[in-house]
Amino acid sequence: MSRVPSRLVGLWRGSTPASIRVFHPSVPGPRHQASYGMDYSGYSHDDLLRRVTDLEAQLRALNAKHTASNTSSPAPPKKKPKKAPKSFDPSRYNTRHIALKFAYLGGNYNGFEHHLNNTTPLPTIEETLWKALMKTKLIFPDFQGKSEVEVCWEGVDYSKCGRTDRGVSAFGQVVGLRVRSTQPKAKVNPALEVTETMDAEEAKEEQAPWDHIKDELPYIQLLNRVLPPDIRVLAWCPNPPTSPLEPLPGSSAAPPFSARFNCQERRYRYFFTNPAFAPSPTSKEGWLDIDAMQKAAKKYTGLHDFRNLCKIDPSKQITNWERRIFHASIHEVSNLDGIGLYYFEVRGSAFLWHQVRHLVAVLFLVGQGYEKPEVADQLLDVQSCPGKPIYDMASDAPLVLWDCIFPDMQGPGRAHVDDAPDHGHDDAMDWIYVGDEVGGRDTSKRVVPGVDDGKYGRNGIMDELWALWRKRKMDEVLAHQLLNVVEAQGTQIQAKQEAANGDCGEPSDRVFDGSERPRAVGTYIPIMQREKMETPDVVNARYAARKGLEPKQVNRGAVVADMDEVACEGRQRRTNREHNNNIFLALHHNRQIKPHLKPLKRLMKKNILYIPRRNKPCTTRPKITRRARARLHSQPPNHEQ
Repeated sequence: MSRVPSRLVGLWRGSTPASIRVFHPSVPGPRHQASYGMDYSGYSHDDLLRRVTDLEAQLRALNAKHTASNTSSPAPPKKKPKKAPKSFDPSRYNTRHIALKFAYLGGNYNGFEHHLNNTTPLPTIEETLWKALMKTKLIFPDFQGKSEVEVCWEGVDYSKCGRTDRGVSAFGQVVGLRVRSTQPKAKVNPALEVTETMDAEEAKEEQAPWDHIKDELPYIQLLNRVLPPDIRVLAWCPNPPTSPLEPLPGSSAAPPFSARFNCQERRYRYFFTNPAFAPSPTSKEGWLDIDAMQKAAKKYTGLHDFRNLCKIDPSKQITNWERRIFHASIHEVSNLDGIGLYYFEVRGSAFLWHQVRHLVAVLFLVGQGYEKPEVADQLLDVQSCPGKPIYDMASDAPLVLWDCIFPDMQGPGRAHVDDAPDHGHDDAMDWIYVGDEVGGRDTSKRVVPGVDDGKYGRNGIMDELWALWRKRKMDEVLAHQLLNVVEAQGTQIQAKQEAANGDCGEPSDRVFDGSERPRAVGTYIPIMQREKMETPDVVNARYAARKGLEPKQVNRGAVVADMDEVACEGRQRRTNREHNNNIFLALHHNRQIKPHLKPLKRLMKKNILYIPRRNKPCTTRPKITRRARARLHSQPPNHEQ
């Protein structure tokens, strides 16, 4: 018998087999099956090696399993798969009509109003507000098969007070809409039968009392959590008044609150500095005459035709250009280190397109001394000035829609624009502002009472606005300090020489328009000496004819006369070359537009038939001096072209 390997001896020491059973290859059955009572005496050397190898492998597997069970922690239980979010059922909730007052800084937005299928480089305020209302499940629009990602206000009784342009801010914008409410729906008791003599209200179960302000959703906090930091909801009105409009046909109920038609006064403020731009040590250029501006601003007060102080939009077909201004004045905010901060405030019943920016532009020209305060009277006199002179309006960034006023329209002393005092109307809306004890705080369980009041403290609106203000204040402080450092450096030799020798050059006139830098205009031309635009009636009639619309309240004889007058003025302004834009269209009694072909033939003869001759290279070039080049863009309208 061959010698048993030492590793098999070690294996035997760990076990005490009673007997060993020998399996011969000729014996049927599993060759290497082993158990207690097996006889290994008949195993060959190779069989024993294979058997030892198998047993060692089994031993290692048992040891590894035992070690893992003693040292490793139990496997964590499998996480339950997340349940799909429940679909929001609007039919389970009541709705109510409220008004929201909110503020925004318009520098990062493309204006307030959103237009479908109109891609803008920046988002609009209206679009951002709609997304916040949809995210908080406060509105349930009726999409009617439309895409649910597009802005839709159908079915929510939506109305807006003002439509600010791109870059314009607002601190008192107001919208009206129907939102979700916590008011429980009435439940009918099925045990009670509703008979003919029993009112349906009597069959409803008695419910716990519900306060329409205390127990309502915290609308302010809900929206401010999802809105960007430069848009903040300030207040809400639980019971806005009904609209002053007539009821709809077939309905006796008054229309709901309309933020547009219930508003009887809008207040704007335009901020500016004095000096308007960096002044020179030896010149008064850039300093504004506040007294002259104040005198011109007072001329805006009252009922006037502002067609020469706005931008005409022919698509609106506006025929009434009269607006009432309650108050127009300039106020000082502060005066720090000789730099004054002012604002122009104007209060009126309504405003035309870009009207406020045109009013401010004229005031800046008066303040710089380019115009007299009487220019406001000349622009308001539409008899002597039926067409608007061509001039630029002020910048949009410093303009703020300060507040929207909703006076009492139902009381005995019903408010009217003609009855308003000099300062304007008084607001009669019952606003609940953020932080008010009743209706202005979030009373849910996840907020800490006395800490999260919505206005001050953690996550309060004041905390967020403070962070926004401080960030921009630091930019202002650093820029101001840099300005002072640069001003104090170097010597004043150049300034002394200019003061002694006078201004030997003729620099271009610079006009301040409310932006960061003045605009060079060459030699300034007074407003009343500039080229006049067409009258609004002519502009509206031409647009209506091109679109196939019926002009609103158009005096056809007057329109034709105005167009003939403009044509005559155009012929008088021609010098060596016919202007391309003096092709006028005439209105005929059959309401058809037929162009005059004679000016068109003249245009072709003057401009198209001489193209080969114009392409010949010039033999001589006129010398343009520095002085002439600076004034090429500022020639009077009757110069040779």
